Amino acid sequence: MNAMDTRRFDIEDIFNAINIGLIVVDTDSKVLLWNDWIAKHSNIKETDALDRQLEDVFSEPVSPPFLTALNNTLVHRLPVVLSTALHRSPLPLYNAYEANQPKTRMYQSITITPIQSQLNESCCLIQVADSSTSMKREKILRSHSEILKKEAVTDSLTGICNRRFFDAHYEIAVAEAKRQKHPLSIFMIDIDFFKLYNDHYGHIAGDNIIKQIANTLKSQLSRATDVIARYGGEEFVLIMPHLPREAAEQFAEKLRSAVFNLAIPHVKSHSFNQVTVSIGLCSGIPENDNNPLNKADTALYQAKQNGRNQYICLPLGENFEQ
Repeated sequence: MNAMDTRRFDIEDIFNAINIGLIVVDTDSKVLLWNDWIAKHSNIKETDALDRQLEDVFSEPVSPPFLTALNNTLVHRLPVVLSTALHRSPLPLYNAYEANQPKTRMYQSITITPIQSQLNESCCLIQVADSSTSMKREKILRSHSEILKKEAVTDSLTGICNRRFFDAHYEIAVAEAKRQKHPLSIFMIDIDFFKLYNDHYGHIAGDNIIKQIANTLKSQLSRATDVIARYGGEEFVLIMPHLPREAAEQFAEKLRSAVFNLAIPHVKSHSFNQVTVSIGLCSGIPENDNNPLNKADTALYQAKQNGRNQYICLPLGENFEQ
């Protein structure tokens, strides 16, 4: 483009046409340029802004970090970027909003650059970009990411932890109990005669029973370190660190009673005419056990063999043949 071409356009028309805010201030922070984008989003006309100190132009406060950054650029003549991540809305600028909606500041990305005027004045160019759309997109992506993370470790039917999460947590919990030599209690919980319930009442009713019992079992937990998961089908697993055997047995009975007290009819139950659970528990310091979960599973098998609606406890820390 030659010199003749540049005169085809008025530079102020270009400043006012671009979709970005432009402000120029002098060394005293007085406004020398105020483009239409800034006027639109601040609701302040150019004539009301020129030759006034930038901080005084707005009726609302300008953020202190912005003023500090502007002063640093004026003094040290170094560019500064205020990212949206750390400084979301430094200037009182707004997008269009509905009359019945709260007025909230636009998310902004701001660059402050030292420039020299044709009169050899030291000035600052302030460029303001609207980051609202990108921030909304980031929030949506973050929300989707959190949902996906939750779905990856949550059982879709019951809302408690799934087998995948439990398996990872179990390995860590057992290793920590062995290393620190603290007691660990593992519960395997199975709904008694569940297939007969499903066959008689239907699969939808069966799913509702699984959800109801999952919620009942979870409601008994009070420590953040305790983890309950759906292990598969009608079976649940619970791991509780720092819980010695005597307390674990008391808790197993509490779990059994909580389900029994629901008094859910089960006419096909061979023994109780209501829904019950059997619980296999192993508790202790897992010193010699290669897989304490196997011992809990064996205890569950014994509870079922002994008549169901009960718990059986086997000790950890002793040699165990599966």
